[in-house]
Amino acid sequence: MTATLTVTEPGRVDALVAGAMPELSRAFVQKLLEEGRVSCGGRAVKKSFRPEIGDVLTVDIPEPERPEVTAEDIPLDVVYEDRDVIVINKPKGMVVHPAPGHAGGTLVNALMAHCGSELSGINGVLRPGIVHRIDKDTSGLIIAAKNDAAHKCLAEQLKSHTLSRTYECVVVGNMREDAGTVDAPIGRHPTDRKRQCVTEKNSRPAVTHWRVLERFPGYTHLECRLETGRTHQIRVHMAHIGHPILGDTVYGAKKPVPGLQGQCLHARRLRFVHPSTGESVEVECPLPEYFTGVLDKLRKM
Repeated sequence: MTATLTVTEPGRVDALVAGAMPELSRAFVQKLLEEGRVSCGGRAVKKSFRPEIGDVLTVDIPEPERPEVTAEDIPLDVVYEDRDVIVINKPKGMVVHPAPGHAGGTLVNALMAHCGSELSGINGVLRPGIVHRIDKDTSGLIIAAKNDAAHKCLAEQLKSHTLSRTYECVVVGNMREDAGTVDAPIGRHPTDRKRQCVTEKNSRPAVTHWRVLERFPGYTHLECRLETGRTHQIRVHMAHIGHPILGDTVYGAKKPVPGLQGQCLHARRLRFVHPSTGESVEVECPLPEYFTGVLDKLRKM
């Protein structure tokens, strides 16, 4: 497939293409540039190229490749499903995408078995169209698209902040206010490539709205609503304001909490505009047992 884009604002070509085509990830756009598939005036350009306003960019998107990921009959907690989308309540400990060290047992392996041939081809690989991600040790709702049209629609909603995602978490310390907003850009940590941090360098805007649900001695139960969706956003933002998420050994205390695997963070609600009907869809899942167990212990303190 070939797409043409007319440049309407200044910027680097990789950012311009990714912004104009939200269904493509930034990493995939950079891969296209590295392969010489993005051109301006008939000449392939590099990712650092800055076109002039009015220039026409040509983007050559190859046919999706068949994945090397095998379908696995893994039970899924399906909260919502139709011919366009599927929403899963992901358990804590399940990885979303196959990666080195996690070739199987992932949400993608399970979705490939569940969805059969209903796979989107976004980002160059035929696979269940994971529209957003949640971390391995974060539980809760994640939405996937069953076709390219649905994927593009949901990706655009992510970009325009109309796909609403609400989480619950337990943080360390007593929040002074009843509600607030963290507006702090997030980018890659300068020395640890596996971590993110609040930084002005090579970062993207990040906004998290929070409110207190319940208070305990030394801990606070929060609801967090994402306005943007950066990697580890809630975890980074809570640590940035001095209240890391309980059990988060990456951004909080290094010592694990006995009986708690990873951070106490759960994706509770999702609201989106349905790609076909245009109607608002809201889904919710209950707090998992590990989370309610933490709350029960805190209430007895």
